[in-house]
Amino acid sequence: MDAMPATSDGRDARTARIVARVRAIPAGFVRTYGDIDPRAPRLVGHILATTHEDIPWHRVVHADGSIPMGRRQRALLRQEGVPMKGERVDLRQARLPSGIQIP
Repeated sequence: MDAMPATSDGRDARTARIVARVRAIPAGFVRTYGDIDPRAPRLVGHILATTHEDIPWHRVVHADGSIPMGRRQRALLRQEGVPMKGERVDLRQARLPSGIQIP
């Protein structure tokens, strides 16, 4: 299997694309792990957990709207005005529409 080509800062192209997609989520909206990379949602989680970059990780949630990182993530989302349904994000209102292009 061939390795992914590295970008100028040493990251592979897929990691760079995932980071760019997370960065592109505007305040007040969320995306799911599968929205970020439908073929590898677990890779998205791994990259978010291990990156040292300043990205809006809190705007990525599970497909059912549940919040994987608990209170801290919920507080950050509420500060941005993300609509909630109980303890979950209301994806009908908060999910970034699929027609909006992200890298």
